[in-house]
Amino acid sequence: MSANFKAIVINQDGENFKRGVQSVDREFLKHGNVLVKVDYSTLNYKDALILKNGARLVKEFPHIPGIDFSGKVVESQNENFKEGDEIISTGWRVGEIYFGGYSQYAKVNADFLVKKPKNITTRQAMMLGTAGLTAIQCAFTTKQTREVLLLGEKVNDVVVTGASGGVGSIAVMMLSKMGCNVTAVTTKPNEDYLKSIGAKNVVKSSDLDKDSRPLDKGLYDGAVDTVGGNILANILSHIKPNGIVAACGNASSIKLNTTVMPFIIRGVKLWGIDSVSVSTKRREFLWDEASKLVDFELLNKSIKEISLEQLLEEYPKMLEGKTSGRYIVNLNK
Repeated sequence: MSANFKAIVINQDGENFKRGVQSVDREFLKHGNVLVKVDYSTLNYKDALILKNGARLVKEFPHIPGIDFSGKVVESQNENFKEGDEIISTGWRVGEIYFGGYSQYAKVNADFLVKKPKNITTRQAMMLGTAGLTAIQCAFTTKQTREVLLLGEKVNDVVVTGASGGVGSIAVMMLSKMGCNVTAVTTKPNEDYLKSIGAKNVVKSSDLDKDSRPLDKGLYDGAVDTVGGNILANILSHIKPNGIVAACGNASSIKLNTTVMPFIIRGVKLWGIDSVSVSTKRREFLWDEASKLVDFELLNKSIKEISLEQLLEEYPKMLEGKTSGRYIVNLNK
């Protein structure tokens, strides 16, 4: 490996918060037992928050952020990984309390890695990243959990909130490929884009961002919610009997003002989705399923590939709600 390599380093000195691309060496990487040459990383909302001010998630400085990455093992002190293995890293608080993927080389604990399935590339893995892993869980929960695990009725009509974002857009695509009629809820004027990835209908977020009724007309067999707040409360009131709502985000609000009525009258289930501490066995299953549920050629049309330097220009736009689709970071760019 090179004696020095590029990484984004953030630092906190009193009230002064700094971020920038720096040249670092191997000795700077202080965690883990597997050294990886990073091919790609991603920009998630959590990454943007960390790049802004640490988001109270980073405990020690200086720090390398980036909660996702894919690449090839260079050195390993763990028997499960050897030089040349292609890997994926998401979750486990990498990029938060452990150094992350905004670096041309990363060193992490072997328990935080999974081997990349042969049916996807390292680039495709980061076209999905944490957002894709979350979306796969949401899609399976909304449809497969009801139909297969709970032996329920077929899921036909589903709604996805925050549909223009990373999780939402991938969930729209997956649920459409699984045969659902998808209604996409979004703040952005991009109806053509959402329909191109599989949405049948598009609804403005403002139509749902209001006080909810305890129960409203049953419109959907299930839902994926990425925003929380009033929108989630309204979605719950519109779910048909025995439907499942997979909740994975709080972009609108962490608060939920609802009643027990959807749960005890219609048997609606609110299912929380956590992508940080998913078991390795489940991760392997989900990544293997990715190629069956994602049209990567179609998804690539909404991908913006950027360098580390460009990442520092783009993350504020995400915090301002001015981005859509997925951003991947090419560490060789």
